[in-house]
Amino acid sequence: MKHVLKTGVAAFALAAVGASGATAAETLTIVSWGGAYTKSQVEAYHKPWIAKTGDTINSEDYNGGLAEVRAQVEAGNVTWDLVDVELSDAVRGCDEGILEPLPVADLPPSDSGVPAVDDFIAGTLHECAVGLIVWSTVYSYDSTKVSSAPTTIADFFDLEKFPGKRGMRKTPKANLEFALMADGVPAGEVYDLLATPAGVERAFAKLDTIKDDTIWWEAGAQPPQLLADGEVVMTTAYNGRLFNAIAKEGKPFEIVWDGQVWDIDLWVMPRGTPNKDRAWEFIKFSSDTQRLADQAKYISYGPVRKSSFAKVLPEMQPHMPTAPANFENPLQNDFEFWADYGDELNERFNAWLAS
Repeated sequence: MKHVLKTGVAAFALAAVGASGATAAETLTIVSWGGAYTKSQVEAYHKPWIAKTGDTINSEDYNGGLAEVRAQVEAGNVTWDLVDVELSDAVRGCDEGILEPLPVADLPPSDSGVPAVDDFIAGTLHECAVGLIVWSTVYSYDSTKVSSAPTTIADFFDLEKFPGKRGMRKTPKANLEFALMADGVPAGEVYDLLATPAGVERAFAKLDTIKDDTIWWEAGAQPPQLLADGEVVMTTAYNGRLFNAIAKEGKPFEIVWDGQVWDIDLWVMPRGTPNKDRAWEFIKFSSDTQRLADQAKYISYGPVRKSSFAKVLPEMQPHMPTAPANFENPLQNDFEFWADYGDELNERFNAWLAS
């Protein structure tokens, strides 16, 4: 989904050489999404931890979800110590009792002494999970194809001022939120309104205004390609995919952050890990101000600590969802809303597409 360059399931070990001042070395198995995302964690978290402690880290890849965690816990054979998950899985796993509750009040303060509970962006600390990064669904345009630059989510829906095809993911999720914000609904009121029949009607009415000019995408790699091929002038996309196209491929794309729908990834600990204490120390280490800033050297996902942003490399700061200039009108994805209303809204969306 948001993670660029996912690989298949793989495992590799990182061992320390000559680590000094460490307690007895242990082995942690840390599970994440692979590719460029895991590489950013290896560089920012694993290697410094190894140098500090002398531990060995087995880094494994997975494809998300709770199935493997649940199977290990239910079998009483937990081999994973930490897992990087999306928020919906963190909350669901906590409710099911397959994740360890975490003493989040014990997380270290910021470098300047701000308590963690105030330093972490609201919504990124949970009973069984500690946030790491923010990733977003945004929209982008080809700067060579517009005479003036769009700046708001409303501009995405303005075919008169910005003529040309649009690209949107073939799903109601994020599209309905974008539609309401473009129609003037404040971000903080979107989900309350979308939970009403009137709100749903209003969102689909706004989507009606661009329906005939929209190309629907399904895979994360498609939006940058649609822009590059000139099939669309603007498209919604995952910010990490756009960063690769802009920074690594030199594409003339610009991101509009207004109305971004953001989500988070978090550390969780399967219940019953034999390395609970050491894993918790690793969570505290990897989620401190400096380590979160260091991860942003390697990938364009924003650190969840407010204090980390000033330490992000200047050349990377503009690409962060959490950059102050980019985070002025954000909307956090409400996974509970989509758990409650997703089926009926998906049915409504598919019927709307077919009509």
